[in-house]
Amino acid sequence: MKIWVDADACPVVIKEVLYKAAERTQIQLILVANTSFRIPRSPLIHFIHVRKGLDIADNEIANNVEQDDLVITADIPLAARVVEKGGLALNPRGEVYTEENIRERLSTRDFLDDLRSSGIETGGPAAFNARDKQTFANRLDQILTRYKNKA
Repeated sequence: MKIWVDADACPVVIKEVLYKAAERTQIQLILVANTSFRIPRSPLIHFIHVRKGLDIADNEIANNVEQDDLVITADIPLAARVVEKGGLALNPRGEVYTEENIRERLSTRDFLDDLRSSGIETGGPAAFNARDKQTFANRLDQILTRYKNKA
């Protein structure tokens, strides 16, 4: 298992949780972004810098993710591509995207996108908070523990 991160939109506090989890579990963590930022010095933590452009980071992840890899993303189309390849996708608020729920999430996303395109204000997600961080950390721990016990 590798953990891939759609890092441009990933909150800093979630990246920090992931850095600690990679060290604790000895699982490779790969952050992909089109903007540079600091990462801890570790043989387990890697950064892939991609050029700016629509879906460039998403494509880098989707093209390289393998079955049983975990991808951290809030991007539902990317999550769908990951699930299709046999991976697991987790958003920064701790929601797991699976074969059972990804089609519904895509439909909802597309519906809201259509509404916004027609000028209807749909609002955005609530501000990220400490509870979201804790929910993410708990879910990540469950996933990694299950993986370690299976290996």
